[in-house]
Amino acid sequence: MDKLTQIEAFVDVAEKGSLARAALGQHITPVMLGRRIDALEKRLGVKLMHRTTRHLTLTEQGTLYLDHCRKLLADLGHADRSVSEGRHRATGHLTVSAPAAFGRKHVAPHAAGFVRAHPDVQISFNLTDRVVDLVRDGYDVGIRIGGVIDPSFVAVKLAGNRRVVCGTPEYFERHGIPRTLDDLTQHNCLAFNLQGGQQRGWYFQENGKQVTVRAVGNLNCNDGELLHRWATEGLGLAWRSSWEIQAQLASGELITVLDDYALPQYDIVAVYPQQRHLPAKVRFFIDMLKEIYARQDYWLSP
Repeated sequence: MDKLTQIEAFVDVAEKGSLARAALGQHITPVMLGRRIDALEKRLGVKLMHRTTRHLTLTEQGTLYLDHCRKLLADLGHADRSVSEGRHRATGHLTVSAPAAFGRKHVAPHAAGFVRAHPDVQISFNLTDRVVDLVRDGYDVGIRIGGVIDPSFVAVKLAGNRRVVCGTPEYFERHGIPRTLDDLTQHNCLAFNLQGGQQRGWYFQENGKQVTVRAVGNLNCNDGELLHRWATEGLGLAWRSSWEIQAQLASGELITVLDDYALPQYDIVAVYPQQRHLPAKVRFFIDMLKEIYARQDYWLSP
């Protein structure tokens, strides 16, 4: 018999003043209810109430214990309600991880609208291109673009996206258009470099398999926005996400090449640890981003 059952039995009997009345409300027999109180008194080593066939009175220790038990049950009920409400009403501290450039432009700017709609939520962002460990680092949700998702996490697609090679019309007029992946060796590729200066390759699909091409050029950096700007200035070819260049593709400022080799899916997803009941603050935040990203012409905004 658990402690909570004993405590609930004691409080109910004390408040109703009768084993019979309390037992009737709980749909059990008075004998069973009496055994619960006996077990409680035995566990505590004190007499909590004097019981006769007609009267029930609390001892001094019983009166003191009743006050503590009432507060305990009230606090427990409040805790239960708070957690339950968290499934239906967004409350608490929401921690979000997102890629730096994408987070600055397409995640963090929507936080103001979210907290206006859900004033009981506080949001913290970590905008970094490092893939954080959501569980170890204590994040509620991570926004990811492409890549492999750990099977212990849930991934919700927020928007479609592809990684494409792009350049300006002027660049292609001067240097020609690459038709195959081998042709990239003849072009100035604006590469993303990793820690220590090592350059990250560009990923494509060829003959149904993913392949990596080493991007070589006279400019490289570890900032995607700078690579994007260099490409827009006609300094070389860049391997960028379609979300980043959609407006410039629509205007003709940039043109994509080697589209037949692009990876089929490099989606923008929200990732969170698997859990039986997803908190409302996470669910509502994901739903908000999905709705915003699905708006017509959203990605065409400069």
